[in-house]
Amino acid sequence: MQNVLEADLPGAADALTSFLRRWHCSGATFIKVEQAPGFRLVSELAFWGFPPLSIALVDLRRYPLVSLSVHACPYCEQRSLVALIAAPPHHCAAPPPLVHLLRCLPPAPPSRVRASRAAMPLAQRSDDPSESRYCGVEAAYSADVAHTLHSSLDAGFDFVVAPLVDPLYRPSAVERSPDGSAPRIPFAGSDLDLAPSQWSSHVVGKVAPWLDLDGGDPGVARDSETALKQQLSWATHLSLQAVLLPPPLPLRCGNYARCVNQVLRGSATSATQLWLRIPALAPDLEAAEGTRHEDAAAQQREAVSGRRVNDSWEWWDHFRTLCEHHNQLSVALDCGSSLPSASALERWKGEPMRAVLLSSGAFLSNKRGFPCLSKRHQQFLATCFRHNIQVVLTDPDPSASAPAGAPLDVEGDTAPVGPPSTAEDGSNGHVTIPTRHPLRLHLEYIAHLYQKIPPPSEQDRFEAGYRDFLQAPLQPLMDNLEAQTYETFEKDAKKYSQYQLAVAGALRDRVPEEHAAATTTVVMVVGAGRGPLVRASLAAAHETQRRVRVYAVEKNPNAVVTLHHLVALEGWQDSVTIVSCDMRAWDAPEQADILVSELLGSFGDNELSPECLDGAQRFLKPDGISIPAEYTSYLAPITAAKLHADVRAYNDLEHFETAYVVKLHSVATLSPPQPVFTFAHPNRAAVIDNRRYTKLVFSTDEDAGSATLHGFAGYFDAVLYKDVHLGIEPATATPGMFSWFAIFFPLRSPLYLPAGADLEVHFWRCVGPTKVWYEWGVTAPTVSSIHNPNGRSYWVGL
Repeated sequence: MQNVLEADLPGAADALTSFLRRWHCSGATFIKVEQAPGFRLVSELAFWGFPPLSIALVDLRRYPLVSLSVHACPYCEQRSLVALIAAPPHHCAAPPPLVHLLRCLPPAPPSRVRASRAAMPLAQRSDDPSESRYCGVEAAYSADVAHTLHSSLDAGFDFVVAPLVDPLYRPSAVERSPDGSAPRIPFAGSDLDLAPSQWSSHVVGKVAPWLDLDGGDPGVARDSETALKQQLSWATHLSLQAVLLPPPLPLRCGNYARCVNQVLRGSATSATQLWLRIPALAPDLEAAEGTRHEDAAAQQREAVSGRRVNDSWEWWDHFRTLCEHHNQLSVALDCGSSLPSASALERWKGEPMRAVLLSSGAFLSNKRGFPCLSKRHQQFLATCFRHNIQVVLTDPDPSASAPAGAPLDVEGDTAPVGPPSTAEDGSNGHVTIPTRHPLRLHLEYIAHLYQKIPPPSEQDRFEAGYRDFLQAPLQPLMDNLEAQTYETFEKDAKKYSQYQLAVAGALRDRVPEEHAAATTTVVMVVGAGRGPLVRASLAAAHETQRRVRVYAVEKNPNAVVTLHHLVALEGWQDSVTIVSCDMRAWDAPEQADILVSELLGSFGDNELSPECLDGAQRFLKPDGISIPAEYTSYLAPITAAKLHADVRAYNDLEHFETAYVVKLHSVATLSPPQPVFTFAHPNRAAVIDNRRYTKLVFSTDEDAGSATLHGFAGYFDAVLYKDVHLGIEPATATPGMFSWFAIFFPLRSPLYLPAGADLEVHFWRCVGPTKVWYEWGVTAPTVSSIHNPNGRSYWVGL
C-alpha cells in the first residue's frame, strides 16, 4: 500500500485508482477529489452515493504517509481505510487535510436506524463545504432514542438535539440498592441502540433544563451538580460531538460555571463541545418590548458589577470568563419572535457561536398560511449560514402542519415542498406514510433560504482555506520568497492593473505628448520579484506610447533566474536591464524618473517599505515620482474569539506578542478603523526618522451593548499615484484584490468593554540598528500590559 501511494507522479494517479478498484466491494464508493490551494492533485476519482466532499490528495513525495487505520464513516455504517499524511511546517499557508482513501470493508452490525441519506435538504450545491447546510431539530425526551432519530431523519433533518436522561430524574430521589451499588440512571436508551458513528454524527445531547446550581437551595444545587456531571460523562461515553447546556441565571452562575469548568478541565481526552444555551433577547426584555417599561428593563443593572441584567451577551461573557475562555465552550443562540438590534447581534459574529436555536414561535404565516420569517430573521440566518453556524428548529407545533405537497410562497419566491416522507416496513414490504413532522414545512423554508445564498465567487473560494487561519508575516529582507508565494501574488490581476494605471498616469505627466517620441523615461522597479511589475510598467508604456528604459532590481537570486528567462521569452532585452542586488546597496548608473515598488505589507509599513525606499530614493531624480507615493496604516478593535483561542493554544508569551496575517471572517468590529501611521515617498526630510507613536480613542456604540476585546485588526490604504489607490481598509478596499489579508495584533488577556465605553489604545513603531518592531497597549477603560517591549517576541529584521 505504501509503495503504491508513493509511486512517482503522474503514475501514482493510475496506481491509486487501480488500488481502490481492486478493493471495491458491492456498494463501495470512492471520494471525489478536489484540489486544495497550493497543493498538487494526485488523482480525480469517481464518487457514487456519498455526499460531495472536498478532500485533497497531496504530493506524497513531500508529505509522506504516516499511518493507515480503519475508521467508521461519518456518513453511513461502512468502515473506511484512512491514510494520515504528515503535516507540513507550521508556516505553510495551506496545510493539507487528512486524506481519506475509502474502500468498503465488511459493514458494521445492523442498527435499528437506517443510515442518513446522501441528499440533505440544505445541501443542494455539490461544492458546498459548510456545516451550516445541515439542519437539526430539538426533540422531546423518549426512552427510544432510535425511534426519535429515525423519525427526524425521515422528516429530512440531519441530526437531533435529544435529552440524555428522563427529565423527571433527580439523583436524591433514587435509592441505592441494598448491596450498595450505584442506582441505575434513566438515560435515554442504551449506547447499543445506535451505531457509534450515528451517536457522533446525528445526535447532540441535551442536558436536563431543570438544573439550578445558583438558585440558593442547597439540595437542588447538589442534585443539579450530580445530574450535570452524570449526563456529561454519559455524553463523553457516547462520543457525542456536542451537548446543549441549559441557560445560566442572569449574572448569577458561579456554581454552574465552576461545575462546567471542572468537567472541561477534567476531560482532557474528550472532544465534546459544550453549547451553552443563551437567549438572543432576554425574556424580561422581550416581555417589556413595546411597553413603557422597555427602557427601564434595558437599563436595569446588577448591583455589584454594574452590568446590564437583561443583556444576554453579559450572561455569556460572565459564564465563559469564569470558565477561562475554554475552547470547548461555545454558544447556541436561542432566537424567538423578537431579535435585539442589528448592532447587538453583530457582537456574536466574533464569539464561538455554533448553533442557532430557532423557535417555531419565531415564524410568521404568509398570505397562504405557510411559515416564513421576518426580513430581520432572514438576514440574521444568512449571516449564520456564511459563518458556518448550524440551525436547530425547536418547539414543535403540530398546528403548523399544512397539506403535503402544497407550494410554499414566500414574498414572491416559491420554495418547493417535496412529497411526504416514507418508511419501509421490513416485515411485510409495505410502504406506509407516517404523520408529517410538525416542523417539516419550517425545515423546507430554512432550506429555501439557504439555497438563495449566492454561490461563492472565485475570490471567496480562494480565500476560504485562509479564513481565521493565523500566518506569520513575511520577512522580505531576511528571507527569499519561494516560487509558490510569488505565484500566488502574481495571480492578483487587480493589483497589477492598478499599478499599470499609476505608471501610465505618471508617464503622461512626466512626458508631454509632443515630446513622447524623443524622450526616454527611466523606470526603476525595485523588488522586481519574478517580473509582474516590469510587465505592468511596459504595458503602461505601450498604452501611453511613451519610451521607457526599465531597471529590474531584485535581491533574490532565484527570482533573478526567472527574470532572465522572462526577458528572453518576451524579447525585452533592449528595454529591460536586470540587476541582481539589494536596492539599498546598488550603485545605479543613472537616476530614475519613476521608482516603482511592491513592498507594502498588510499594515502598510510592516514589511519595511519605508526603510527600503528611503535607501533607494538616492537614485531618484529630485523631481522624480515614487509609486506608491503614500500609504497609511489603520487599526480597529475586534472581537475574535477563535483567533485568540488559536494564539492561546501555543501556551506561551511569545505568540501573544506576535502580529499575524489572517483572512478575518468570524470577527466583530467594535468601532470603525482609524489611521495610525503615514509614510510618504520620496522622503526629502533632512533627518529621516521612521519611528512613530500614536494614541487612538475608539468610541463604541452604547446600543450595541458590552463586548469583549481580543485584539486589533490592522489594514492599509496606499496612494499609488494621484487618484489611483490600492488598499484593504474596509471602507475603501480595492475590490477583487487578494494579495493582502488583514494583520491581527492580539491582547494577552481579553478585555471587557462596557456599553458605550471609550477605548484608548497606544501604538508604537520602533526602529533599532538591526530590526523594526511594534509595541501596543490599552489604557482605558481598563489597563493592559505593554505588548512586545523591545521587540522581545516579534520583530522584522533589517
